[in-house]
Amino acid sequence: MTVQKVLLLGHPKLYQVCDPVRRQEFPSLEPVIQDLHDTLFDFRRKYGVGRAIAAPQIGVMKRLVYMYIDSPTVFINPVIDQQSADMLTLWDDCMCFPDLIVKVERHRRCRITFLDRGWQEQSMRLEDDLSELLQHECDHLDGVLAVARAIDATSFALRSQKALLS
Repeated sequence: MTVQKVLLLGHPKLYQVCDPVRRQEFPSLEPVIQDLHDTLFDFRRKYGVGRAIAAPQIGVMKRLVYMYIDSPTVFINPVIDQQSADMLTLWDDCMCFPDLIVKVERHRRCRITFLDRGWQEQSMRLEDDLSELLQHECDHLDGVLAVARAIDATSFALRSQKALLS
């Protein structure tokens, strides 16, 4: 269990669709969950941001997301299965391009269905920042980066410029 290198924008693995986690292999992925935790918290220490990380960001091509807001949540084989028509526009950031932010549109509300660590099906209804966060992480599992969701050619900025943007 260690801090892993986060793959950066342009790395070919970031554009691949991840394989589902099979029940029999899940126990062997427990160290990956710890690596996701350690890597997320290392990123927080360096950049002051970071709420979730998807396994492909550290080169593990499995449908696995780790989120830590008030407590850890592990999403195994997550699926966004409901989305609102109502959209929100925001400046999205990503651990794979830590100095860049991208203006995107995301669904204001969604439902995510997933397996928990006990292999029980769960679902969560998400709104606003949590909705956009889990849409972002599930995109990683499908090989889609926020840069591909940019609203237009002017929807890119350096993180250091965020305070100047409206």
